[in-house]
Amino acid sequence: MKNKIILITGSTDGIGKQTANDLAETGATVIIHGRDYKRTKDTAEEIAGMTGNNSLNFFVADLSSLHEVKRLAEEIYSKYLHIDILINNAGVFQQHKEMSSDGYEMTFAVNHLSHFLLTRLLTDLLVKAYKSRIINVSSMAHANHIDFENLQGEKFYDGYEAYSLSKLCNILFTYEAARRLQPLGITVNCLHPGVIKTKLLRTGWGLGGSPIETGSKTSVYLATSAEVENVTGRYFSNSRQVSSSRVSLDVSVQNKLWQLSEKMVHSFL
Repeated sequence: MKNKIILITGSTDGIGKQTANDLAETGATVIIHGRDYKRTKDTAEEIAGMTGNNSLNFFVADLSSLHEVKRLAEEIYSKYLHIDILINNAGVFQQHKEMSSDGYEMTFAVNHLSHFLLTRLLTDLLVKAYKSRIINVSSMAHANHIDFENLQGEKFYDGYEAYSLSKLCNILFTYEAARRLQPLGITVNCLHPGVIKTKLLRTGWGLGGSPIETGSKTSVYLATSAEVENVTGRYFSNSRQVSSSRVSLDVSVQNKLWQLSEKMVHSFL
């Protein structure tokens, strides 16, 4: 992995930070992302110190803003000629409805739309790498239905349902992107990391969970394993392919979300 360049969104805390640490231990160049400058810089320095890997870099952007997502992509282009692995990990859980600066419901904006846009913007860098990989962190808590008339909480808002919907969107996006990007030599897979002791879990469910070290294992497997080098459009848990909800397998729903997402971000492409 020493020649690989890996970008991990939301990697200053929780599963993302552990994933960054684990991948830094392989000798890969790891790009840390966070929304606070000091915390992101400190995380990069901490992981470099713990792993002895000096090939770490960091970028700061608030993913709730599509303007900042575009700026993040531009900054990455200015620094790197290619990206081998993109891990779309960042996520939020909102108990109460809040709108982003672009006018989208915050959970949907951060958990789905920002990663949709970032992936689209970085596709050219991924194409320039050999057998590049996109990994989307979803959840077993993903929804088993989707109401396109309530993506932004237009009819009603419930924090758990908004989160569950956003995790379904991660899977729908994965399957559609896998078909579209396979001819370009890019694989796209998604995963459930486990019920892990994170801030997000405490915020959403008030629960404990498995150790944080467990939460990174499937992401690291999908980033490093030769077993999945040519596997694309799949959902994983415990480093094994598993089935996602029936609605996530509906190609018409996958395509509809893609088309709608493109309309939402078109001015930034």
